[in-house]
Parts: sequence; C-alpha cells; structure tokens
Amino acid sequence: MTPFQNRWAKPVAVLALAGLLAACGLPQLGPTKKQIFAGSVQRQGDAFVVAVNDRVTRATAVVPALGFSRSFTTAGIVTADVIRPGDTLGLTIWENVDDGLLAAPGLSQTPLQEVQVDSAGYIFVPYAGRLRASGNTPDELRNLITSKLQDQTPDPQVEVRRVAGDGATVSLSGAVGGQGVYPIERPTRTLSTMLAKAGGVTIEPEIAQVTVIRGDQRGKVWFQDLYNNPRLDIALRGGDRILVEEDTRSFTALGATSQQARVPFESQNLSALEALAQVGGLVANSSDPTGVFVFRNEPAEIANVVLGRKDLQGAQRMVYVLNLKEPNGMFMARDFVIRDADTLYVTEAPYAQWTKTISLIAGSLTPVASVQTLTGG
Repeated sequence: MTPFQNRWAKPVAVLALAGLLAACGLPQLGPTKKQIFAGSVQRQGDAFVVAVNDRVTRATAVVPALGFSRSFTTAGIVTADVIRPGDTLGLTIWENVDDGLLAAPGLSQTPLQEVQVDSAGYIFVPYAGRLRASGNTPDELRNLITSKLQDQTPDPQVEVRRVAGDGATVSLSGAVGGQGVYPIERPTRTLSTMLAKAGGVTIEPEIAQVTVIRGDQRGKVWFQDLYNNPRLDIALRGGDRILVEEDTRSFTALGATSQQARVPFESQNLSALEALAQVGGLVANSSDPTGVFVFRNEPAEIANVVLGRKDLQGAQRMVYVLNLKEPNGMFMARDFVIRDADTLYVTEAPYAQWTKTISLIAGSLTPVASVQTLTGG
C-alpha cells in the first residue's frame, strides 16, 4: 500500500463505520424532529402538527372551569336564630292558674327539657300538638306555642331556647388541619371561615381545590379564589360536606429534558416554559431548542379554531411545535398553556446523534462488535 493510500485508509474506515452506524440506527430517546413532521396529517400521517403563534396560544388557553352554581352563590347567610332539624330545644311554660294543664300541683311552671326537632322539622308539645319548629326563630316558635295553648289555659307564658343540636353542622375532610364535624356558628357561616376554623388547608394553597356537596348538588373552586373572588365564599347550610384535595392534573415529560417523568401541576395555570422549568429545563449538550413539542388530544371545537376549519368532529391528535431559538419563541412558550394529560417532548439535537457516533468509533477497539452490541444491528 502506498503512503497516499495509508494516509486515507483511516478516514475512509471511519466514514464507512459512521455509515454503518447510521444504517443500523443509534440509540435515541424518541422520534426525531424530522420523524414527527413526517407523521403529520399534512404528509398523510395521523396527527396535526402546528407551529405555536399568538393565535394558537389564544385558541388553546383553556383552564379547568371551577365554580359554584347560582343556587350556591345566591343562598343567604344562615342566621344563628333559625331552628333546624336535629336541634334540641328547651321549653318552659308558665300558667296563670293554681291547677294548670301541665304544671305539677303547687307549681306554676313546667320545664320541657331536650325537646328534639325531628328530621321533618317538627316537635311535640303537650296540649299544643305537633308543631313545625324548623325554619322558625325561637321567638316565632314561642308565639306559635302560645297561640295553641291560650285557648286551654289562661294567659300562658312560654320560653324557647336552643340547648344543643347537630342539625346546623357541616363535615370537613381531606387536606385540612382538623377533619371532623363542625357547627355553623356566628363566626363560621361561610366557606372560608369554616375552613379557617378547621385549621386551614395542609397542602400548597396554589394547588388546593375545595369541593362542597349539598344534597345532590356539587361545586368546586380553587382555594385561593375564595379570597380573590368574594362571590365564591358561599354561605353554608346544615349538612354540607366539604372536601379539600390536591389538584390531580399532571403532564408527562419525555425526551432530551433533565427529567423524564409524570409531573404534577404546581399552579393553577402552567405554561410550557414553566413546565420545562419544573423538569429541570433543556439539557445543554443534547436538547434541540427548535424541537419542543406538546402532544395532546384536542377537543374538536378547539382543533377547528386552531386549524381554521369547521368539519372536524371528535378529539383530534395535535402536536404543537415551539421553537425557542426564534426571537419570539420564549414569549410563545411563556404564553402557551399546558393542560392535563399533555405530553411534553424535546427532541435531541443533530449534534447529539453525531457525538454518539464519534464516541462509539473513537472509544472502541472493535467497532463492528460495539455497533452490534449497542444497536442490535
């Protein structure tokens, strides 16, 4: 072999091995940017690939709709005086005669201790019969009992007082300082004050959701919104069940990011830029900042707006593309909203694939064997 041939033998071998590696396929974290674009509907694939711009960010900026129905928000404050089913009352009846209907001989008063208001809201008073107590104040009930007795005993005097009861209570469970059953009292008539009575929430306020169940109705709000929007701080009703739980939304991070995992949301609204930050950002020596993708099943009504169409029906597979190298790319990533079950995927830079090839060639004494071991080719 001539000196000239010796000079070029090694470079040719390196190039030949590089070609062999490319043919066999190097290990990679997932599809390349080129492969993703090749799978688009525009190229006879099965997903719409869309570059993110201001119009797309506005069309896709959908966050969970939490709130209370009108029946919750218009309910008035329950006053402490209103009698409710489950309350226990104390009654005392005075009669203006020596030999009264109710009083023992020699006494002018008759105490009726612990008169229970039944589930239908009624009580029983001797000689007055079954009376509706629920919905009345103690004074209104006193007048009602007096009117029923005055035809049977002259000038009766009646006292009505609340002794105790479980009719005006709510139950709190979940991520609160003290789970249990709490009475609705003057300082705890609204949702926020009752939560404070129970020790507040024990999870991060930014991701705390509060559900109120009232009969067959249910409403849910963000904990912080109770203080940002006074209309959501609803008046409570006896029997309300209050549940505090952590936001269950999450996204999946894959590809050339510092962390590949299922990641819970850390705030009510999460942008693509914040999602990248949550997983440690891009990897300096392997991530492609022009290949940041968000995979999502998009409802037809949003997909039609994004694509400028009207004919799509059912959920559509959408792939949104963010290019962080563009002058406006960071702003787009900051404004693009990540939603529950999204997949955030970052492709590898071409340089990373080339580095793998060079490392495999330079670091092996038996390159062909190494290729077969690493690639299965």
